[in-house]
Amino acid sequence: MLELGLISDTHGLLRPEALAALAGCDRILHAGDVGGPDILELLRRIAPVTAVRGNVDMDPPLSRLPPSATIEWNGLRIHMLHIREELKLDPLARGFAAVVFGHTHRPLAEVKQGVLYLNPGSAGPRRFDLPVTVARLSVERSGERPVPVVRHIELAV
Repeated sequence: MLELGLISDTHGLLRPEALAALAGCDRILHAGDVGGPDILELLRRIAPVTAVRGNVDMDPPLSRLPPSATIEWNGLRIHMLHIREELKLDPLARGFAAVVFGHTHRPLAEVKQGVLYLNPGSAGPRRFDLPVTVARLSVERSGERPVPVVRHIELAV
């Protein structure tokens, strides 16, 4: 089964537990606040990476990351940006199955009007009492229609 790895808000810290949790994914999305170019290089050792710029990614080369990206993966159109509130389009009208974002450091998976809004949580330095998490996304079929299925993974840190 194909799985998409989701990570966000590393802020320059890529824990070995995060790498282990994403091992075996066929593609990885980083939803911003990368914090260091070495983070993306380490993730690329696992699978191809698509990353967007977060609000802390102000210096080159991270400042050159796009503010948003759309991918086609396993029959799904997925849109990604760092801050959900900056979404300037209608995901349903664009045919997106999911919108992946970060910024809040809170893991979230909720469906609104048939679109999955997904925050993998923060995989970097612990913030407040929030868990340190990543997520994996797979696809189930409902007839001919692909349905995204998410699993958050809390890292033992």
